[in-house]
Amino acid sequence: MSKKGAKSGPEMELQVETSIIRIPPHNYIHVLDQNTNIARVEIGPLTYIRQDNERVLFAPVRMIMVPPRHYCVISNPVARDDNGQVLFDQSGQAKLRHADLEIRLAQDPFPLYPGEEIQQDVTPLQIVYPDTALRLQALLDFEEEGGEKRIAGDEWLFEGPGTYIPRKEVAVLETIKATVIRENQAIRLRARKEGKDRSGVNRVTGEEWLVRKVGAYLPGAHEEVIDIVNAFILTDKKALHVRALRAFKDAGGRDRRTGEEWLVTMADREAHIPSVAEEVVGVVNVTTLNSRQYCVVLDPVGPDGKPQLGQKKVVKPEYTSQLQAGERSFFLQPGEQLEKGIQDVYVLSEEEGLVLGAVEAFYDADEQEEEEEEEAAEESSQRAKRSRRGGILRRPGDRWMLRGPIEYVPPAQVEVLVKRHAIPLDENEGIYVRDIKTGKVRAVIGHTYMLTQDEELWEKELPPKVEALLSARIDPLADRSDRNRSQDVEARNKTMVISYRVPHNAAVQVYDYREKKARVVFGPEMVMLGPDEQFTVLSLSGDKPKRANVNKSVCLLLGPDFFTDIITIETADHARLQLQLSYNWHFEVKSRTDPADAAALFSVPDFVGDASKAIASRIRGAVASVQFDDFHKNSNRIICSAVFGFDEKLQIRPSLRFSQNNLVISSVDIQSVEPVDQRTRDALQKSVQLAIEITTNSQEAAARHEAERLEQEARGKLERQKITDQAEAERARKELLELEALSAAVESTGAAKAEAQSRAEAARIQGEAAVNEAKLKTEAQRIEADAELERLAKARQQELNYKKEMDQLEVEKQQNLAEIESKRFKQMMDSLGSDTLKEIARAGPEMQVKMLQALGLKSTLITDGSSPINLFTTASGLLGALPGPGQA
Repeated sequence: MSKKGAKSGPEMELQVETSIIRIPPHNYIHVLDQNTNIARVEIGPLTYIRQDNERVLFAPVRMIMVPPRHYCVISNPVARDDNGQVLFDQSGQAKLRHADLEIRLAQDPFPLYPGEEIQQDVTPLQIVYPDTALRLQALLDFEEEGGEKRIAGDEWLFEGPGTYIPRKEVAVLETIKATVIRENQAIRLRARKEGKDRSGVNRVTGEEWLVRKVGAYLPGAHEEVIDIVNAFILTDKKALHVRALRAFKDAGGRDRRTGEEWLVTMADREAHIPSVAEEVVGVVNVTTLNSRQYCVVLDPVGPDGKPQLGQKKVVKPEYTSQLQAGERSFFLQPGEQLEKGIQDVYVLSEEEGLVLGAVEAFYDADEQEEEEEEEAAEESSQRAKRSRRGGILRRPGDRWMLRGPIEYVPPAQVEVLVKRHAIPLDENEGIYVRDIKTGKVRAVIGHTYMLTQDEELWEKELPPKVEALLSARIDPLADRSDRNRSQDVEARNKTMVISYRVPHNAAVQVYDYREKKARVVFGPEMVMLGPDEQFTVLSLSGDKPKRANVNKSVCLLLGPDFFTDIITIETADHARLQLQLSYNWHFEVKSRTDPADAAALFSVPDFVGDASKAIASRIRGAVASVQFDDFHKNSNRIICSAVFGFDEKLQIRPSLRFSQNNLVISSVDIQSVEPVDQRTRDALQKSVQLAIEITTNSQEAAARHEAERLEQEARGKLERQKITDQAEAERARKELLELEALSAAVESTGAAKAEAQSRAEAARIQGEAAVNEAKLKTEAQRIEADAELERLAKARQQELNYKKEMDQLEVEKQQNLAEIESKRFKQMMDSLGSDTLKEIARAGPEMQVKMLQALGLKSTLITDGSSPINLFTTASGLLGALPGPGQA
């Protein structure tokens, strides 16, 4: 049970448990009599005193207030009599209408009796605006206030404007809004069940129809809006392709059959709304031809409106009275299509032509026969008139050519096979032409040529190697040393006459397979191949040492040039050497006009490989009979004599000539000689290492000599310093003696004066002289002591430095020796291995054990009783082994 506004928590529990409950106005409580288990309602304002057998079910709750234009739904409502009073049973319990609903509108505040529940809170009544409606459905049979009876399942509309008051027997299915129909629009409706529409027309279930009336349309209860249909606006550029879905009568009053297709154009109406029996196939755009266009229509529609299957129709521009072509526009009818779209009229110049073919038999009235000879004017005019009347009979399969200048639109019986253009050719350019009737191929060179209707361009195929050589664009003279570099290959036009520029001092051989003759072209010259001619490809050896079929060439260079080869020889003492030789060569051609001399150049396909093998064979035979030392000293003479041979005067010939192809080898250059045998290589390597060691020792000796020289210089400087110090000391002593002598002279002079003057002056002078003497002696002693001290300090310092350097050298020597010893011991241990060390350690004891086992001694002990027994050396004593260094 819903108790709106009830308090919760400890406060509510406190109010429920108290004996006195104050109920404010418009509030109520439920009180349960625990003796009878009957609950009742107490309505405020009231001060309720709870009895002991009563229990308050909840704190005071506000009554339900339904304001105007609102409602609420109560489930399990109480039963009331005709006066609206609540009915109670015999026990005092309010009677309930279980599983029923009651819709209560605006009224005074009311409480909920025990068992009543509020299913829907207070809700505003639904306002139905204009052009809207509520689709209602009856849940139960009932009768409305107007006397109309509703059966469960009935549907109807509540149209606005108005306020809908709900009933428990009615459910609101949906809100329907009116559909606004604008100009050039319609709505498509479908009937849900049999009945009448708003226009009073009977409709069956599933029937569809259109409503075209402009304004707001509210569909009925049994109608549903499928779609809004927009009109197709028709112009002079667009038409509508329509198909009939079923038999009906269209808007123009014409009967249409199922599947029939037609066009709706602006001539019929400006805007077309398809009916429910029509299907829009598509929008057809207008086909417009200008003065230089035409088209071919397939399966055209005849005057009776039916398509002529298999026929063609040529549509040309319209001509005015001044014989000027203008534009033409039309729509393709259903079933029609353009063969190749809109095509341009063939406008031919003097250098163009059309090859035409007849598809059907017809009389060609536009073509006139060409006269081979000129006749009289009258006879020519009469023949022309007869030709225009009857025309020329063209049979299917006929071919003819139409030359310009002319404008031509082919009729439906004619197809354009190909458009010819005159091919401009220079004096060094040409094309291959084949007659399709006889099959004969010829070359047209040096003038502009247009193919006839019985001719076609012929593609000359070349061997793949020749094709690659011609497409590579490699200069045979400038790029002869870099033949294998990658080049951008250009696709060759196979219909053009093949031309090849033969460079200076070169030759190319061309063979005619039809005449079975060969010709040799010497450069500089341009070679142009005929239809049956091919180049002779040279396959030359290359690389070092020479390998066959490395270089491919069409052009043969006549030299002078050189090629390099590497050969292996063996001397009489079996020393194998590898020689790198370079040969200078050229071809001797006595007369280039002589076919025999020219053909001899190409008699040897690989002159490089042939010459290399012949020369290598001569060199090997000559070197095989000499020792290595002789060959090392006289290699040039031996090789040149082997290659060129000797003349009658036993002189080496200047060149070697091959008579087969007139190849001349003029010189041989020895570029390198290397040993092939490994022992020879090792000997040379040892000699090189020995030279390196000698150089290292000499550098060490020079460094040692320099160190000794520096040491001697340091000792000499030390001795020189000692002598310098001694000289300074002697100089100071000399000065002291001079001062002593001067003092003695002064003393004698003073004594004489003292005697002359007075004894007192003499005594004073004597005292001063004694004082000065004492000072001088002290100064002399100090100078001598300082000099000696400085000398000793420098000597000790030099001695300390010398000792320090000697100690440092000794330390470095000991460190190096220690490192060498440690490395030697480590390498020794690594070479022996851990397993070997283990075996060495166990060898002595195991040998002793085996010797004891061989003697057959199992348990023997011999002692004198006074000496201690050493069991560790018992086996050694028994075997007579010598004690080690550490044993007694």
